[in-house]
Order: sequence, then structure tokens, then C-alpha cells
Amino acid sequence: MKNSSIIGLKETDLTPISKKLNELLANYSIFYQNTRGAHWNIKGSEFFTLHPKFEELYNNLVLKIDEIAERILTLGATPNHNYSDYLTLSTIKESKEVSDGTKCVENILASFKIVIDLQRELLEITEAAGDEGTNSQMSDYITEQEKEVWMYNSYLGK
Repeated sequence: MKNSSIIGLKETDLTPISKKLNELLANYSIFYQNTRGAHWNIKGSEFFTLHPKFEELYNNLVLKIDEIAERILTLGATPNHNYSDYLTLSTIKESKEVSDGTKCVENILASFKIVIDLQRELLEITEAAGDEGTNSQMSDYITEQEKEVWMYNSYLGK
């Protein structure tokens, strides 16, 4: 018996949800790697502030990557795992600016904007499909990330 019939979702609804989740997974994966790069390469007077903050963020991102991939599997689809797929699907681009603290934080904020927008799209799709599991997951992510946006913006003095 397929997961969809057990968890009460229509198989026709699962394809667009899984496709959008794979797009989100790609964006999270590039976001994660950019944040790792910032953590490894940050320099300057804000090193002791930003180095651990970036580590906290990439540890959080890697958990979400796993949760999103597992949700895709729960819905009966296959999560993408190749960086070549991620680079094709992701709106977030690889960052070369990983040493300047302000640029790193600006890049993080731009990445949050992209993943939050995708998660809001998923809220609409999953609400229409009655997919409370994915909907709740996206809602929780958004709530947490809105606070992160506020903190990173505060760091920039905005």
C-alpha cells in the first residue's frame, strides 16, 4: 500500500508538493554550503561574533535539509541529492563573498527571503491538498526564520 493512501492524501496532489519540496531542498543545500563557506572564511573584527553564529545557522540548515528530504520520501517521491541538480533548481546561487561579515549577512538575508517565499508557496499548495504534515513543517520553519531575519537585520543596523 502506498504512503498516500495510508496518510490520506491524493496521489495527484503529491507530485506538485514533492516537486516544490525538491526545489526547497536545492535552495537549502546551496544556502547551507554558502553558510559553511562564510563560517570557514569570515575575517575581521566581527570574527568572534559571526563565526559561531554562522555555525549555529548551518547546523540548523542541515537539520532542515534532512527533514525536507524525509518529507519528500514520506510523500512517496525521491529527494534530489546531486549538487548538479541543486545548482539547476536553486534560486540561491553559490556565493563567492565569504570573508566580509556584512556581505555574508546580506547574503544570508537574501537566502532567507528565497526560502521563506518558497515555504509560503508550499503553505498554499499543501493547504489546498489537505497536507497538514508539510504545511505544519513549513509554518514552523517560517516562524523560526522570521525571528532570524529580525536578528540578522538588527546586526546590520536595520
